[in-house]
Amino acid sequence: MKIHLLIRRFAGTFILASLLLAHYHSPNWLWFTAFVGFNLLQSSFTNFCPLEIVLKKLGCGGACGGTEKKSDSSCCS
Repeated sequence: MKIHLLIRRFAGTFILASLLLAHYHSPNWLWFTAFVGFNLLQSSFTNFCPLEIVLKKLGCGGACGGTEKKSDSSCCS
Protein backbone atom coordinates (compact mmCIF):
# COMPACT_ATOMS: atom_id res chain seq x y z
CA MET A 1 0.00 0.00 0.00
CA LYS A 2 1.25 3.46 -0.80
CA ILE A 3 2.24 5.62 2.13
CA HIS A 4 -0.02 8.52 1.17
CA LEU A 5 -3.02 6.18 1.37
CA LEU A 6 -1.97 5.05 4.85
CA ILE A 7 -1.64 8.67 5.98
CA ARG A 8 -5.13 9.50 4.69
CA ARG A 9 -6.59 6.46 6.43
CA PHE A 10 -4.90 7.36 9.72
CA ALA A 11 -6.10 10.96 9.49
CA GLY A 12 -9.67 9.93 8.67
CA THR A 13 -9.72 7.38 11.48
CA PHE A 14 -8.33 9.87 14.02
CA ILE A 15 -10.82 12.55 13.00
CA LEU A 16 -13.81 10.21 13.20
CA ALA A 17 -12.65 8.75 16.52
CA SER A 18 -12.11 12.18 18.06
CA LEU A 19 -15.55 13.34 16.86
CA LEU A 20 -17.15 10.30 18.49
CA LEU A 21 -15.22 10.93 21.70
CA ALA A 22 -16.25 14.59 21.65
CA HIS A 23 -19.88 13.63 21.24
CA TYR A 24 -19.99 10.88 23.88
CA HIS A 25 -17.24 11.84 26.33
CA SER A 26 -15.96 15.44 26.32
CA PRO A 27 -15.99 18.36 23.86
CA ASN A 28 -12.28 18.82 24.57
CA TRP A 29 -11.61 15.99 22.09
CA LEU A 30 -12.35 18.52 19.34
CA TRP A 31 -8.88 19.92 20.00
CA PHE A 32 -7.48 16.63 18.72
CA THR A 33 -9.62 16.99 15.58
CA ALA A 34 -8.21 20.50 15.12
CA PHE A 35 -4.66 19.18 15.59
CA VAL A 36 -5.11 16.55 12.87
CA GLY A 37 -6.65 19.15 10.55
CA PHE A 38 -3.81 21.59 11.21
CA ASN A 39 -1.25 18.85 10.53
CA LEU A 40 -2.92 18.05 7.21
CA LEU A 41 -2.98 21.72 6.26
CA GLN A 42 0.65 22.43 7.16
CA SER A 43 1.85 19.29 5.38
CA SER A 44 0.17 20.48 2.18
CA PHE A 45 2.37 23.60 2.29
CA THR A 46 5.62 22.23 3.76
CA ASN A 47 5.54 18.61 2.55
CA PHE A 48 6.52 17.60 6.11
CA CYS A 49 4.41 14.93 7.76
CA PRO A 50 5.43 13.40 11.11
CA LEU A 51 3.29 10.30 10.47
CA GLU A 52 5.15 9.68 7.22
CA ILE A 53 8.45 9.62 9.12
CA VAL A 54 7.04 7.14 11.66
CA LEU A 55 5.59 4.88 8.95
CA LYS A 56 8.88 4.87 7.03
CA LYS A 57 10.77 3.88 10.19
CA LEU A 58 8.29 1.02 10.62
CA GLY A 59 9.07 -0.13 7.07
CA CYS A 60 5.90 1.10 5.38
CA GLY A 61 7.54 3.63 3.08
CA GLY A 62 7.22 3.75 -0.67
CA ALA A 63 4.76 2.09 -2.96
CA CYS A 64 4.08 -1.54 -2.12
CA GLY A 65 2.27 -3.75 -4.54
CA GLY A 66 2.15 -3.91 -8.29
CA THR A 67 5.40 -5.12 -9.80
CA GLU A 68 7.63 -4.13 -6.89
CA LYS A 69 9.26 -6.83 -4.82
CA LYS A 70 7.90 -7.03 -1.29
CA SER A 71 10.46 -7.38 1.48
CA ASP A 72 9.89 -9.40 4.64
CA SER A 73 10.14 -6.30 6.85
CA SER A 74 7.51 -4.38 4.90
CA CYS A 75 4.07 -3.65 6.30
CA CYS A 76 2.65 -4.54 2.91
CA SER A 77 3.59 -8.22 2.83
